[in-house]
Amino acid sequence: MKKISFILIIAAGAFASCRKDLNQTPISTATTATFFQQPSDFIQAVNAAYNSLRGYPDRLLFLSEVRSDNIYPTNDVGRDPDPINNFSLGIATNVYVEEAWNADFNGIFKANTVIDQITKNGSYVGSAALATRLTAEAKFLRAFYYFDLVKYFGKLPVINHPVVADEANTIGRSSVADVYALIIADLQFAVANLPANFSGVFPAYGATDVGRATKYAAEAILAEVYMTRSGPTYGIEGPGMGLNEWGLALPLLQDIISSGLFVFNPNFGGATGIFSYTNQNPATNKEAIFDIMYLTGQSPVLGATFPWQLVPQAYFNALPAGNPSLGGALGTPSVSSDLWNSYAATDARKSPTLHTTPYNNLGTLDLHAFFRKYLDTTKIPASRFDWGINFIAVRYTDILMLKAECILHGATGTQGDVDAIVNQVRARASLPAIANVTLAQLFDERRKEFAAEGSRWFDLERSGNLITIMNAWIAVEDALLHKMNQVVPNYIIYPVPQSQLDAAPGLYTQNPGY
Repeated sequence: MKKISFILIIAAGAFASCRKDLNQTPISTATTATFFQQPSDFIQAVNAAYNSLRGYPDRLLFLSEVRSDNIYPTNDVGRDPDPINNFSLGIATNVYVEEAWNADFNGIFKANTVIDQITKNGSYVGSAALATRLTAEAKFLRAFYYFDLVKYFGKLPVINHPVVADEANTIGRSSVADVYALIIADLQFAVANLPANFSGVFPAYGATDVGRATKYAAEAILAEVYMTRSGPTYGIEGPGMGLNEWGLALPLLQDIISSGLFVFNPNFGGATGIFSYTNQNPATNKEAIFDIMYLTGQSPVLGATFPWQLVPQAYFNALPAGNPSLGGALGTPSVSSDLWNSYAATDARKSPTLHTTPYNNLGTLDLHAFFRKYLDTTKIPASRFDWGINFIAVRYTDILMLKAECILHGATGTQGDVDAIVNQVRARASLPAIANVTLAQLFDERRKEFAAEGSRWFDLERSGNLITIMNAWIAVEDALLHKMNQVVPNYIIYPVPQSQLDAAPGLYTQNPGY
């Protein structure tokens, strides 16, 4: 995998983990006044903010993929993903809901510390150019974390500076519009001030900086922000605002495409495919616009955990050598029949995405399909927390298909442009071309292309058809077990974690419906 310097463990003591609530002092308050004395200190501080990305892929799998019509567990064993999948009301204490809030705000606090210290002690950074770049990285990350949060929770406390405990206890949730105002301002600053690639000279990025946010990563997230805001409101205070900003998103997407730095990989799977463990070098796999980076074989462990999160533990146990210590999901996070049936038999994405070979599960053959997109059984690490594959948070195929979506919503472009994009994706999947692609067909293609990448729930939401599609799916998929609640608009976002309500009673009001 790609080896880079910044993902390695950050200076001990300088940026210790935050407590799991907003009632906290600035990160390592006792040391910030003396820590920032030279350029490397500020770089380490930014690195600490990147490190909060580590659990981002797992979060997407549990809060988007599991929530959607792509997953239907064939048992109900009371595990933490089950209430997420079943639309249970009492999930304010769910570990995945708690983790999303805590991890993202942890990253926000770290980014705020960097920005604050550059403002106060910028003379120690070494140059104005480096100070600007580091500020841009921190603002990109702050926006990234806030965008993740607003999609899950709607209204949020807007915190744009380090806070002490007393101040945190007074900061209520701001409107979604105010949250977006900070996100957009941060991303616009990042677009204007981040390097475009990794071939520049100091203070731009060099080869060892691969994995840091670039101008194009910021453009991609900003385009997604505009598109998410353009989605319907569903009558709730969620991420959709019905603003029709497709025309603002399109130029950002087109700038990424026109840069020539990224390439549509002709191979979906295989040794040179998009998700191959041996094809993570950006010189060869230019699908990746922004990666979440991992290093395997380090002490302490810095590898990934997302490859096995939707793989049954029984599958690992059934491997020839037997790997029970590597875990996997304790239940059976099966791919839904609806998703399975949506793939044509000749679709070249089916086998690399879905595991369909029966395996021995406690003496019986288990026939349930599960996601294998990130699984390579020849690359199993010594620890289940140390898989050596990066997560592509923004990939080039997505940029192309988002462009097609904008055009179908009235942004500049033609039906021919849309058809060309979709048919390029279908050709890679060994499928025949189609004409006059509709939004429904585009979202159907996105579902199969990005399965197990955590986009399905947000795609459904943006489509405007989430409630209709999910309830129709539940009526068929859950017809035997009847374990799922009907989906209502309030369930589009998650409840505020109970720990946050308890930390400062009366400060927050729980999201309706929970």
